[in-house]
Amino acid sequence: MTSTVSIPTLSGGDEFSAYVARPAGDAKAAIIVIQEIFGVNAGIRRKCDLLAEQGYLAVAPDLFWQLERGIELDPDVEPEFKRALDLMGQFDPDGGVRDIEAAIRWARSETGGKKVGAVGYCLGGKLAYMTAARTDSDASVGYYAVGVPDMLGEAKAIANPLMLHIPEEDGFVDKAAQKAMHDGLDDHPKVTLHDYPGLDHGFATQFGDRRDDAGATLADERTDAFFAQHLG
Repeated sequence: MTSTVSIPTLSGGDEFSAYVARPAGDAKAAIIVIQEIFGVNAGIRRKCDLLAEQGYLAVAPDLFWQLERGIELDPDVEPEFKRALDLMGQFDPDGGVRDIEAAIRWARSETGGKKVGAVGYCLGGKLAYMTAARTDSDASVGYYAVGVPDMLGEAKAIANPLMLHIPEEDGFVDKAAQKAMHDGLDDHPKVTLHDYPGLDHGFATQFGDRRDDAGATLADERTDAFFAQHLG
């Protein structure tokens, strides 16, 4: 069962929408699904639906709401891809994490206090890292996270498990950035990094040209096991 809900901001002065997919029975936990730069589009909604099939309450907040509400873009359409890059440049990640925290609180209340994790992609991967460092998310996963080397100082605040999926041929995260991530995080007791040789940014997208089936399947299997261990 799916629906769109309104979640109050942390300040209580406004609200934003979120796509919610509910499992058939009681949710065993909740997972916040953090969008790419393309908004809560069909691919993100499908990720929520798949998590609901596994028994999770899945919540995808509209994080671009302060720029424009209800943005849905297709990365395979060039003008929409360019618009997404423009939106990323305008987006405030600190505000985004506050909205993720609000979504975590909403999901925890909705499930009667059960554990809440987070999974994000691209921009959402960066936000998943920030979520692990700045919120009480019980477990977080980031796919092809951008900008992490600039935030390695926050790693000391990561108290709950974090997994990052790193494609080695990521056009947005070069080899030097990947090395910095490993140098800064490999020894962290709560962080696990997985590298994917030959794969590029967006390889685990649900739909579209960027997807690599074998790589996406492997990464998603690791994510599923990670959440089963830390949220189940």
